[in-house]
Amino acid sequence: MPERVEAWWARRQWSKGLDVPYPVGTYREAWAAFPALIRQYHPEPNAGITLTQVPPAAEVLLLWECDSGGHRFVATPTEQRMRSGRERRRSAWCPECSEAANPTRMVALPMRETVTSPVGPGVLRRRRPRPKMQLCAKTPGLPVGTAFISECAPKPSSAVEAQMRADLFARLALTPSLNAVRVQRPFFEHLEVWPDFALTELRVAIEYDSTGRHGLEHVGKREQTDRRKDRVLRAAGWEVIRIRTGKLECLGPLDLQMSTWNAKGLDHLIDGLRAVRGELLVNAYLR
Repeated sequence: MPERVEAWWARRQWSKGLDVPYPVGTYREAWAAFPALIRQYHPEPNAGITLTQVPPAAEVLLLWECDSGGHRFVATPTEQRMRSGRERRRSAWCPECSEAANPTRMVALPMRETVTSPVGPGVLRRRRPRPKMQLCAKTPGLPVGTAFISECAPKPSSAVEAQMRADLFARLALTPSLNAVRVQRPFFEHLEVWPDFALTELRVAIEYDSTGRHGLEHVGKREQTDRRKDRVLRAAGWEVIRIRTGKLECLGPLDLQMSTWNAKGLDHLIDGLRAVRGELLVNAYLR
């Protein structure tokens, strides 16, 4: 059960037998991928404890201050890390700002005396079953693991990804136009997955991950989606290499951490492809 930060700190002092159970900087790397949360946290209202002294999974109530609207609110580290959802707004990290941007719709219900049941008094009606997922009909009926051109795939909008595409396919003589892979299990409403780069001949998907403008991308719930995407691709016979930037930790043993994309990063990626598919196969496609 979450507890106040003072009580949590005192309990950790007792259990570890130390005045400072977690030195400053202990969890710096774990919080580095959440720049928005670093801005929202201040040691003064949290008993002088810095964020780098708090484990990301600790059941402790911390006071945060929204850097968008100045709101103050209490939440655990896990609640804050999982707050990012589909919204791509800076205010998505604050519950009050999120509520103001998308207010909860309140529906007035009739009084009990006016409620009547068509199946008789005292009888509870069964809940309607959830509607089945409607899969997109535009996915072609190809064998699982086949790469193809999808009309549903989003267009790349990152300048870095455009440069990566130019560098990657200038080095490797691979098919550059395919943007989707047919999978067996549904990924949301589709039987297809859209990698950032689909290396068809090697059956390797390349993903470029950054935290984005507001620190919302590929963290929290979005990280769970990334892991699910990797599982679906691997079940279709593909391997996944993620290039993780912005202090994002690797999700798999093949992922590469980079500060930025450059010629040295391309060499690291080529070496990663060799580790997955073998040096002879990858070298055969080198220009």
